[in-house]
Amino acid sequence: MSPSSISHFLSATTNPKMYHTFPLLHSPSMPRVIPISHIPPLSHSSSSSSSSHSLLFTPQKSCLFLISTPKIASFTLHASSVPDSKSDEPIKPTTTLIHNLHLGAMFGTWYLLNIYFNIFNKQVLKVYPFPATVTAFQFGFATLMINLIWTLNLHPRPNITGSQLASILPLVVAHTMGNLLTNISLGKVAISFTHTIKAMEPLFTVVLSSLLLGERPTFWVVSSLIPIVGGVVLASMTEVSFNWVGFSTAMASNLTNQSRNVLSKKLMTNEKETLDNINLYSVITIISFILLVPFAIFLEGVKFSPSYLQSAASEGLNVRELCMRSVLAAFCFHAYQQVSYGILEMVSPVSHSVGNCVKRVVVIASSVIFFKTPLSLINTLGTAIALVGVFLYSRAKRIKSILPKTKTA
Repeated sequence: MSPSSISHFLSATTNPKMYHTFPLLHSPSMPRVIPISHIPPLSHSSSSSSSSHSLLFTPQKSCLFLISTPKIASFTLHASSVPDSKSDEPIKPTTTLIHNLHLGAMFGTWYLLNIYFNIFNKQVLKVYPFPATVTAFQFGFATLMINLIWTLNLHPRPNITGSQLASILPLVVAHTMGNLLTNISLGKVAISFTHTIKAMEPLFTVVLSSLLLGERPTFWVVSSLIPIVGGVVLASMTEVSFNWVGFSTAMASNLTNQSRNVLSKKLMTNEKETLDNINLYSVITIISFILLVPFAIFLEGVKFSPSYLQSAASEGLNVRELCMRSVLAAFCFHAYQQVSYGILEMVSPVSHSVGNCVKRVVVIASSVIFFKTPLSLINTLGTAIALVGVFLYSRAKRIKSILPKTKTA
């Protein structure tokens, strides 16, 4: 779930004198990793088997995921005001340096986890074309991680009221559909193309906010949408891996994800009690897993049972590699969400949005290099124009947030 939407979701009800304790993945320095080029790709057999899962693994030595596991720490965020007597005290350079290094390490970890998630996820989907089952597995793995954190008292277990649950359910549906549609798109087209299409999220945000919340976008916000739309159209016209299923599901994921963000501003506005962002994400993920499992079985059948995997292995599927990379993808999926929420507690939503734009650039570039995705000059230009538009949109939103303060001053 988008951390910026969580921020909007909580801001309507949080008492400014309340404080919450948020766990985050703390890494005092950049994680040690193996360059992504050293990860062996999962090739498929050229066998002419008529089975629906004819993309097969070729046996090869497995690769370990060498990101050192960061320790889970916690911090307490106090929203109380600073006394006037201390308002003019200078900030110590050492404190600022430590904060900047910590924040830089957090952003680096966020980007690395996203890179590895997209690579492992794509490798799994190429040989195991069951996106609903893959998404359900990722939600299930995250559910185990969440319950482990609660059991070890690393974060307090929430008490959910009936009214809170009713308000959360629409967000659960949007969260579930958004992740499922994204995985369908990743299984059909190149990672770079899926993320280029997802750069159109600001367009859906502006339209839905205008229709549902009555918010009027500024001239600069509307202007920033022009290069976003134009860049995506230009990239789509020359995309080698283009197909309508991958394109339409990526666009649909934009609609569901931004619907979730807009709904988060409207729901639970009358609640006196609210969940902190970690627990809200945790509850949504657990309910998403419960909802998606029967849907995945109905849509794709039981494709992760021992009997099915044994049958697939007899036809050449490397089950060991499949399971290993599925677990790694699920771990990265959950971990980058946790790190992202930790970053949002340290920076403003606008700064987080700019960081998310940079993250998309990093993911596109790394996937192109790792998978050797062919890109034409026009395709590259279209992708670049769309990403520049996303950056301009973030700047325009920042100007919009500053203008009211300037007028009141």
